[in-house]
Amino acid sequence: MVAGGPIQPYGDRMTGSANPVTESDGRLERVLDAAADLLVRWGYQRVTVEDVARHARIGKGTVYLHFRSKDALFLTVLLRSHHHVVSRMADRMAADPAEVLPSRMTAAVYLDLVADPVVRPLYLGDPEVLGRLAHEAADSLGALSATRDAAARRLFGLLREAGALRTDLSLDEQQYLLQAVASGFLFVDSLPASDAPADHGRRAALIAHTIAAAIEEPGAEARAAGVAPQAVAMFRGLAAEMDQEWRRRVR
Repeated sequence: MVAGGPIQPYGDRMTGSANPVTESDGRLERVLDAAADLLVRWGYQRVTVEDVARHARIGKGTVYLHFRSKDALFLTVLLRSHHHVVSRMADRMAADPAEVLPSRMTAAVYLDLVADPVVRPLYLGDPEVLGRLAHEAADSLGALSATRDAAARRLFGLLREAGALRTDLSLDEQQYLLQAVASGFLFVDSLPASDAPADHGRRAALIAHTIAAAIEEPGAEARAAGVAPQAVAMFRGLAAEMDQEWRRRVR
């Protein structure tokens, strides 16, 4: 995206998506889907394992066949949703090398979080939805978050070497700016809605425009092509780690 050019809704340009992770045992998916739905609707404190079982149309004992506790169940729900976000990110990069640019990547993730009511409160640390699970999730996702941040930092370094990012700001400053812009838009979206429905495609375009103008060089999209294979490998590796982590919690 060229700074100063027309800003079109970002969602119109998105390509690629990850297929949902599936299990041979469809009951597990039903349990996780039911738990995700109730987490968003009622919040962690109000939901019981019995509620999840009823919503999934299975017995409570079946839930405990897969998960030793309510905490384990809902942490798995959060991990699975986070995995989907990272997996879709890697798929977009593979489909379009320009998706490795911070502007494009952040705008697309913003749309993912807007569309995913489970992972959005995780990123916002929403206490009304997560309750005390917020602290458990921070601990459980700590190592994975560190790996994700390291991958993002490595990607920034590769893009700077390729001439796609400006070098008048430090890498730390560029990452801070990106996080501030993205989290600012997410925070605004969490405020009470106005009468007019939000145009999330337009907001994603504004995110991309702001980040591109702040840290990317003209012609960045062409220069990003050589970085894409390494970026795809990094983020697919991270998605695989997340996939293994949530599956590890299932009995």
